[in-house]
Amino acid sequence: MKVILLADVRKVGKKDEVIEVSDGYANNYLLKNKLAVPFTKRSNEVLNRELDKKKSEEEKKIAECNAIKKELENKIFSFKVKTGSEDKVFGKVSTKQIAAELKDKGYNIDKKCITLEHDLDTLGIHEVLISLHKEVSFKIRVKLSK
Repeated sequence: MKVILLADVRKVGKKDEVIEVSDGYANNYLLKNKLAVPFTKRSNEVLNRELDKKKSEEEKKIAECNAIKKELENKIFSFKVKTGSEDKVFGKVSTKQIAAELKDKGYNIDKKCITLEHDLDTLGIHEVLISLHKEVSFKIRVKLSK
């Protein structure tokens, strides 16, 4: 029997996948627990409409991320830090501080999207990776000064 999965089923398939399973398994487990619907012409049309909708939403999100990328890519964000002897920085600048600075500038970027390749604990300009989407990532420059 052909069915369309409504949720991920372990060792069977992923959501929105069309699979062929035995009649007993489909009727007694998948359909009974509302994990799948029978594959019909109508259910296939609904599936295609949902997949098209998801695809267009994904493209819209990627376009928004690319717009943010263009705005931020060439900017330098400055941080004033306290230093000791020989210009050693007390502590370091964290992703939380960078996210707060971006929020002050009007960009709502979560700190989990910001990746530091190394600790920001020396004066100067450092590059920081920001991944807004699995297809959109870019680097910004962070400047640490006295």
